[in-house]
Amino acid sequence: MTKPNYIKLVNRLGGVLFFYATIVILLHYIEQDAPGTQMATWQDSLWYLVATITTIGYGDVYPVTYWGRTIGFVAMLSSLGVYGLVISQIANFMNTLKEQRELGLNGTDFKNHVVIIGWNEFGKSVISHLVAAGKEVAIITRERSSIDAIREFYNSDKIFTLYADYANYDMLEKANIRQASIVFVNMNDDTEKLVYVINLKKHFSNLNYVVTLDNGNLKSTFQNAGVTYTICKNEISAKLMASYIFEPDVALFSEEILAYAQTEADYDLKQMKVLPGNSLVGTFYDKAYFDLKKNCNVILLGIVKTGSGKREFLKNPAGSVVIDADDMLVMMMDGTAETRLKKQYALQEA
Repeated sequence: MTKPNYIKLVNRLGGVLFFYATIVILLHYIEQDAPGTQMATWQDSLWYLVATITTIGYGDVYPVTYWGRTIGFVAMLSSLGVYGLVISQIANFMNTLKEQRELGLNGTDFKNHVVIIGWNEFGKSVISHLVAAGKEVAIITRERSSIDAIREFYNSDKIFTLYADYANYDMLEKANIRQASIVFVNMNDDTEKLVYVINLKKHFSNLNYVVTLDNGNLKSTFQNAGVTYTICKNEISAKLMASYIFEPDVALFSEEILAYAQTEADYDLKQMKVLPGNSLVGTFYDKAYFDLKKNCNVILLGIVKTGSGKREFLKNPAGSVVIDADDMLVMMMDGTAETRLKKQYALQEA
């Protein structure tokens, strides 16, 4: 509950208490000396008031004077207002809780998730693939109307929405941004993205960042600013279009293999981390290649080495390359092969 609403509620409750305290005082003052009085003490007046406004009405205590009954009549009518106040405050409280949850003000405990800053049609497509792959996604937007659209489109516990000003870095903490695996800065203008990334890295310097660019000439500029991955939409579209022109089957396969597999028969590219204790640790690449193909019908395409803090992707390396713990294996497989792979080898999807 916001501070203004809290103050308003306190003022209302204070007014109600003052009103009923006045009634108790008046009833006791008027009734205490009346012949046959039922309210000789403050406790009797308070008992009558409570029994009246709660509609219990035992009838053991009641006013005997004209003005006492008039005040009692006012107390009876006011009970309707009390119930209305209580019900409205409960409704307001429930609405506040719902709104806080929808706006993300309660925060999230997502870890190793994807944080997307900015909402548009392109981001919508990206999120659809991430959700299909079972990834947790935190979406931050500064447009209130976008929150309703996101929640209407994605009814999943894998999605967290946060309504916040992008420059309010304290609010970004509610998306647990420090525990994110990657941050996708999804704004509409390349210049706006660059300025924002520079400012964002001042607060969250150890995160991985990815952006999409309309102008491919800015790629090196973003990389120098600390962006981990820069993707030029036009370059990718141009390469795919050229491939469709002179090698359409390869282009079709490339497009299909990039998408998340929807059925067990669909093929997909997977990046798996070799955990310590895996039987592949210490194995030569060529042996691992044939073992994976024979046992799981998985095709090993390459290895990502992460030694010395740098990532090196060895595509179809020499057979003498040795697989080490914490290496990343890039493989092609269908759903059935993936199930067999996870049963036989200690691999973690990265």
